[in-house]
Amino acid sequence: MSETNELLLYIYQNCKMGSDTLTTLINTIKTKDNKIKKVLESEIKEFEKYIKDSEKLLKKNKVEIKEKGVMASIGSYMGIKMEMIKDNSDGRIADMLVKGMTMGIVDITKRLDNLGEEADKEVRKLAEKLKEYEQSEIKVLKSYL
Repeated sequence: MSETNELLLYIYQNCKMGSDTLTTLINTIKTKDNKIKKVLESEIKEFEKYIKDSEKLLKKNKVEIKEKGVMASIGSYMGIKMEMIKDNSDGRIADMLVKGMTMGIVDITKRLDNLGEEADKEVRKLAEKLKEYEQSEIKVLKSYL
């Protein structure tokens, strides 16, 4: 698989995991009075846009959409549930999300830096947009720490 298609698949999987994680968080705190809920809802919508955009490009490039493993999803789900039992404050949620987005930014930066000149410009642009979005969202989340 080309570097471009690997990056595209990464964008899809990263945003899918982000959306799933945020949905689990929202469902876990739905009966709580967390002020961060609106931010989480907005982030889900944004990740859904990236999922749709990456799906279109994956289909255009004839790349099979591969979901992350079931065990990774279950592990993530259980981890969130356990963390929220311990502490479901806005600060704890923001902390978890900042850490997750920071890992995503580091990973996508490495992938972008390793892309060759022949990489699809549309995919590169989507990756840069996602990176910028996550960077700006960290600033928003920091206000809850």
